[in-house]
This record gives sequence, structure tokens and C-alpha cells, in this order.
Amino acid sequence: MMASREIFIVDDDAAVRNALSMVFSRDGFHVSEFGDGNSLLAAARVRPPACIILDVHMPGRSGLDILKELNAENYGAPIFIISGQGDIPMAVDAIKNGALDFIEKPFDDTVVARVREAIAAWEQRAAKAESNGPLKANFPGRERLTKRELEVLALIASGASNKEAGRELHISPRTIEVHRARIMEKLGAKNAADLVRIVLS
Repeated sequence: MMASREIFIVDDDAAVRNALSMVFSRDGFHVSEFGDGNSLLAAARVRPPACIILDVHMPGRSGLDILKELNAENYGAPIFIISGQGDIPMAVDAIKNGALDFIEKPFDDTVVARVREAIAAWEQRAAKAESNGPLKANFPGRERLTKRELEVLALIASGASNKEAGRELHISPRTIEVHRARIMEKLGAKNAADLVRIVLS
């Protein structure tokens, strides 16, 4: 059972908010809409929802600013970034700043299922956050990795492909690639074999 059935939708375009709100409400979620970053931040600090869906392009505080302000890596709910321009570099930046994944406009029918799965996976992972599978308790550079990077690394170390890791964590293979590149950079690994050697030997 989900701890919270509330979803925060943040977009300065009322039509986008209404469309998403309708889709999620029909699926049984309680939706709170925000037209700007400040009102979202005020609410998000008081009560973490089940999920936040955040537009990357907003006047004033951008989606990236909000991710940083919320310390998204350690925030108590998954955050999806909405990107309207197929803006991959910005989506990659968002993931580096703690977004779980990105959703491209225009939305298709899979958006509710993706968010629902992400919430369920998030809750499961929170419950078993202490165990990192095959990873050594202390490998060089471990303290530099975020919680999510450790999850991705545990799957890579157990032999999962980007696609399999994405399926397991309910995020896109492209998002896994971003995490993998960051992990290798932080740990100074030259390739996948090198990475596995660092964390398992």
C-alpha cells in the first residue's frame, strides 16, 4: 500500500497541469498543482508526496534549481522531470541533480504506469536500502556515490545490462547510462571490468 497517494504536478502551463491532473486523478491519485517553483518548495518541505512531476523549463526558478533546492538525491519521493523540447542534455543534467527519470512531452498512455511503477519501486528500495547486494561494504570512493548510484552499481556489479537495470529500478536505460558514466567518473574506472574490480575485489 502506498504511503501517500498524492502527486505534485509543477508546470507553468495550466493546460499541461490540467491534462496530467485529469489522468492521475482518474487513476485514483490525489493531485496538487503548482504553477511555480516557490509554491511547490513550500509544500514539498512540509509534506513529501508519493511523487513530484516537475517541468524543467519554468520562469524564475527552473526545474534544475528546484531539484537543487530540494536536495533531490535525498528527497523522500521520486521526482520526474518533464521536458518539452526533447531536451536530452537538460534531462541528463536533471538526473545528475537527483531526478529519477524524465518524461518527454507530448505524454503518451504509459505516463501513469511509469509513475505508478516508480513509486512502488521507490518504496520497495526504501525498505531494503541498507543492503547493497554484491557490493563490498567498503570500496574506495564509495562515500562519493549517491544512494541511487549505489543501487545502479549493485545491479551493474551483478551483471545486469542497462536495460535490465532500468527495468529493475523502473527508469529508462538512458538514465542508467547517465548514472553508469557518473559512477565510473567518480570511481576513476576506465571501463566496466575495471569498475567491477574496484567494487568487488
